[in-house]
Amino acid sequence: MRAAPAVYVAAGSLVLTALVAAPGRADTRTPPDTAELRGTAVAAARAAATGITFGACAAAEHLPAYIKCGTVSVPLDYAHPAGKRIKLTVSRVKATGTTAQKGGRPVRRQGSLVFNPGGPGASGMYFPLVAPMPEWKRIASAYDLVGYAPRGVGRSAPLSCENPKRFAKAPTQAPTQPSASYKLERIAQAKAYAQGCAKNAGDALRHYTTLNNARDLDVLRAALGEQKLNFVGSSYGTYFGAVYATLFPTHVRRMVFDSAVNPDPKQIWYANNLVQSVAFERRWADFRKWVAKHNKTYHLGATAADVQQSYEKVRARLASEPAGGTVGPGQLQSAYLQAGYYDDYWAMRASALSEYLKGNPKPLAEQAAPQAAAAAGNENSTAVYTAVECNDSAWPTDFRVWDRDNTQLARRAPFETWDNAWMNLPCAYWPAPRQRPVDVRTAPGALPATLILAAERDAATPYEGARELWRRLPGSVLVTERGAGTHGIAAGPNKCVNSHLDAYLMEGRVPVTRAAACAPHPEPAPLAVD
Repeated sequence: MRAAPAVYVAAGSLVLTALVAAPGRADTRTPPDTAELRGTAVAAARAAATGITFGACAAAEHLPAYIKCGTVSVPLDYAHPAGKRIKLTVSRVKATGTTAQKGGRPVRRQGSLVFNPGGPGASGMYFPLVAPMPEWKRIASAYDLVGYAPRGVGRSAPLSCENPKRFAKAPTQAPTQPSASYKLERIAQAKAYAQGCAKNAGDALRHYTTLNNARDLDVLRAALGEQKLNFVGSSYGTYFGAVYATLFPTHVRRMVFDSAVNPDPKQIWYANNLVQSVAFERRWADFRKWVAKHNKTYHLGATAADVQQSYEKVRARLASEPAGGTVGPGQLQSAYLQAGYYDDYWAMRASALSEYLKGNPKPLAEQAAPQAAAAAGNENSTAVYTAVECNDSAWPTDFRVWDRDNTQLARRAPFETWDNAWMNLPCAYWPAPRQRPVDVRTAPGALPATLILAAERDAATPYEGARELWRRLPGSVLVTERGAGTHGIAAGPNKCVNSHLDAYLMEGRVPVTRAAACAPHPEPAPLAVD
């Protein structure tokens, strides 16, 4: 799935059988349930004996002094646990031991709660920062909040595929109906990107996978001194959390899947990305309807179609005269894609469009311009995203398949289709062996009750993915936020959702019906630039 365009800390992160990827070069090594599982057990035992020495965090983490950091050593290749090891960075704030309720009553510590925000390629090092937030305070009273940077991310054996300055080059175009020459240009870029990943990573490139992320998680569990894992995964974090539950069901205590990826092996990853583009078209329509409803504030049109026309005007002007010299159609599309992820972007994005059409490009330039300080981090995140998704499964290796599928899809879902294709196109030319996706599922009774949270109109991880995961994990409970589309709903603005999260993590309670529904959180209030 496409990585979220921005890290989001909750207030307080397809198409059908005819489009299934053609076979790629398969990984013919020993199946993952033999050598690699034995290697994981060896590495976990070693980590349990060593533990993690927590101390002051490196300045590069930008974390306050009350959060402590350390590292855990994991094998690069789990088939050879005595071979090369890499270090993953870990952050932690210890349980407060008292409730957030009046009087601050003592509570029983329930262990470490590990969080992953998804991506692939996102770092969870910031997670302990949520401890003082109202939505997390009670949970933080009972759990050590633990974040970490997965392999390849941040300072955890970082992966890079190209010079960050080149990665952040702007302005760029983003045609919804690309020409033949533009397609050739993007094919050349995809090939060069894949070659850059191989050149920089060497033989290590094949080890950036979801399977290894799941194995790393078990080693981290052991290093924290936990017999059982407590885990919250958001977005892609739900997928490798589900892979973890499939590989290590007896190691799970409590597991929350927030905004679940569809784990069906036939969907990983080519088909999932196509379905995602359809879902973003629907969510883009939700945003435009909201803007039209507040036409008195924004003056962008009284209907969703009128708002689309206003957007197209802006895009056409930026193609010839980039805002601030760096915001072209490509940067515009990326900025407004964020509105598809999180509705708390809606007011500021609508204001920026409105102001631009009034002759004031400053808000749009401020919101959409690439930030030089973030270039290295964004390049690293994209490199890990690409490596994991390309390694995880087969992708079509003939561009004619991509061209056919995305041309057809763009006729009804133009907003994100081609940009999504370009982001994933390096997988067509990937030099490393491909894994076979894990058949995520557990036997009845093999896994404790788990909690799945999903917004009905989520674009990044469409709702059917949550239902598919629910079907594959007997005993799991699905909580649906009806009529909402924000990506990542745990500890967000919906009190009903938060009550289920709190009851599960604090008391192990889940709805007895295996399904529950919450009304949507309130829509954003309109806000005009003064």
